[in-house]
Amino acid sequence: MGLYQNHMVPWLTHFSMQQAQLLPYRNRVVSGATGQVLEIGIGSGPNLPFYSQSVKQIVGIDPSPKLLKMAHEATTQSSLPVELIEGTAEAIPIGNANIDTVVTTWTMCSIPNLDLALEEIRRVLRPGGRLLFVEHGLSPESRIRWWQDRLTPVWTYLSGGCHLNRAIEEVIKRGGFSIEQLDKGYLRGPKIMTFMYEGRARPR
Repeated sequence: MGLYQNHMVPWLTHFSMQQAQLLPYRNRVVSGATGQVLEIGIGSGPNLPFYSQSVKQIVGIDPSPKLLKMAHEATTQSSLPVELIEGTAEAIPIGNANIDTVVTTWTMCSIPNLDLALEEIRRVLRPGGRLLFVEHGLSPESRIRWWQDRLTPVWTYLSGGCHLNRAIEEVIKRGGFSIEQLDKGYLRGPKIMTFMYEGRARPR
């Protein structure tokens, strides 16, 4: 996705795939959030209905003023307190160890400096805090990876920053996290765009 636009995954829209396919992912990932929550790339707020009453507050960050305006409208339908911040994942305007749960859904593909963003996520998480995520990325099949590597430069340009070939599991581990649970597999659709990583991790 470009500009953290988790409200509308461009590759799904382009191939006329059903947004309904994403709902089980959103439900599983987002419903696990507790306490003080930071959502990276909140977009227009599609995850808001899936947060449980175990959440004290949601802080949503996104670089797009247009999307944040849409998210503000979506907050009127939420029973939880929501604060929206215009900003980037590489420079989160939150103090150290203030967040219990960080949520990312189809966001890591488009963050320009994902390594720096993960450093920031570790910084704002409290001891024992969790990163909950679902992302698309690098396929385990060599022939699919070949295409992902070759198409990513032009796809990144056309899609507003989305990378097809990010090795999500490796990047999260490299960012100082221990992955506690990880499910991987293809969503229905073109394989170069639909290999999913869904899981949770804690800072080491």
